[in-house]
Amino acid sequence: MKKEKKISPSLLSADFCNLSRDIHMLESAGADLLHIDVMDGHFVPNITIGIPVVEAIKKNSSIPCDVHLMIEKPERYVESFVKAGADYLTVHAEACTHLHRTLQHVRSLGCKSGVALNPHTSLSVIEEVLEEIDLVLIMSVNPGFGGQSFIPNTLNKIKRLKQMIMEKGYNHIEIEVDGGIKLNNIQEVAEAGADIIVSGSGIFNGKPIETIAEMKKIING
Repeated sequence: MKKEKKISPSLLSADFCNLSRDIHMLESAGADLLHIDVMDGHFVPNITIGIPVVEAIKKNSSIPCDVHLMIEKPERYVESFVKAGADYLTVHAEACTHLHRTLQHVRSLGCKSGVALNPHTSLSVIEEVLEEIDLVLIMSVNPGFGGQSFIPNTLNKIKRLKQMIMEKGYNHIEIEVDGGIKLNNIQEVAEAGADIIVSGSGIFNGKPIETIAEMKKIING
C-alpha cells in the first residue's frame, strides 16, 4: 500500500495574534502536522518562539507538533521541548557535537527524532547515525527567515537521500523538505522523494484551506 505524503504548514507564517484560530483552520484543512520553527538568534539570525509557546500550541492542537530546533546546543533543551508537546523533534547536525547521543535521548523520551541539514551540508554527515533517525529534514533554503526562494539543487539531494535510505534498509525514515515550496514546485519535490512537505508563505499568503487541499491532491493524486 502506497504511503500518503504529508503537509506540515509552517506556523512561522501564521498570525501570531490569532495563533489558535490559525491552528484550528489548518486542522480543518487537513494539515497532517504543524511545523514549529524555534530560532535563537545565534544559530540563525532570527529569534522566534520558545518552550511556553510550543506548550500552548500543543494544548490547542489535535494534530502532531513537528518542532524544528534552529538553535545552538539543542541537547540542552530536548527534555523541555518533548515535555512541552513535540511529537517530532528535529535538531541540526551542524549544531550538535554529539549527534548520536542527542538522537538517542530524543527517542528515549518517546519522541520521533529528526536531523536537519543545511543546504551546504553533505548527506555523509548522517550516514553513521541512520539507525537513530526517524526523520531527515532537508533545508531547501538557508534557515532563519520565511519567504525565501527554493534552491533547485535540493531536488538532487532529496533523490540521493532517498537512495541512501533504501540501500541501507532504513525505510521507516521520513524525508521532510522545508523552504520555498509552493503550488508551482511541490510536485517535483514530492516526486524527488519527499514524504513530508513544509510550506509557510506558500500556504498563508493565499487561501490556506484551498491551498492545502490542492497541495494534497498534487502530492497524493
